[in-house]
Amino acid sequence: MAKISFSEKFKNLFSSKKNNEEFFEELTDILVEGDIGAKMAFELTEELESLCKAKKIFEEEQIKKELANILRNCVESTDLKFENNKTNIFMILGVNGVGKTTTAAKLANFFNSDTNVVLAAADTFRAAAEEQLEMHGKNLAIRVITHQHGSDPAAVVFDAAEAIKAKAGGLVIADTAGRLHNKENLVRELQKINRIATEKADEGCCLKILVIDGTTGQNAVRQAEVFNEAVGIDAIVITKYDSTAKGGMVFTIGKELKIPIAFVCTGEKYQDIMKFDKESYIKEFLGL
Repeated sequence: MAKISFSEKFKNLFSSKKNNEEFFEELTDILVEGDIGAKMAFELTEELESLCKAKKIFEEEQIKKELANILRNCVESTDLKFENNKTNIFMILGVNGVGKTTTAAKLANFFNSDTNVVLAAADTFRAAAEEQLEMHGKNLAIRVITHQHGSDPAAVVFDAAEAIKAKAGGLVIADTAGRLHNKENLVRELQKINRIATEKADEGCCLKILVIDGTTGQNAVRQAEVFNEAVGIDAIVITKYDSTAKGGMVFTIGKELKIPIAFVCTGEKYQDIMKFDKESYIKEFLGL
């Protein structure tokens, strides 16, 4: 038997004849299934129920519109900006397995026509991480700065920044480690890279971008908390956003951590990356 998708369950809720209390209880459960955390799901339905009572809203389309309005306030989009004649550094962060290295390549491809781009292989400990980035660099004809396996990741970012400075400005996209099981070491490593990146980039030109897997739900929220606490996150890129990704975690991240979303990745090709569109994301989430 085929599994019913989140948006289908949401749609079916309105076609079922339930009393008010049952309706909002079930809506809470459905929102939790959509990867919005239990606490936030309860708060959302409570707010929606109050609004519907106050405005005397009973129609399906109006209820959906009110819920969309509430979600609209929970998440923001952002553009990743850089200044062409300056040294800009994007630190790409995230746990292993989220598609961080591929995302670094996709971003390099996205910005390559607008500025000088250099990729920095700053995950110097994961087996094959540097080779993977070098392969992407070769495919895209983009320079990749690497050091010996196991060397200091901050030194790689330093050299990449020098390379961009020598070109009179551009963008370093640094792929970093994500060994969250070794959290203390990882946090120290990222803080060191962040210090070097902030020193080497021109003022206001260093951004920390977190990559999260769209299929991992509340795990992604926990990851955002850890990385944000360690170095502060400026923007998020969602990967693996396809039919298996419910995507509700972005509303929790937006509401609780105030981190905006920059891009959504929908496939493996370098072109499978698009700017986050809040309106279409909400519509897709609710199946509108």
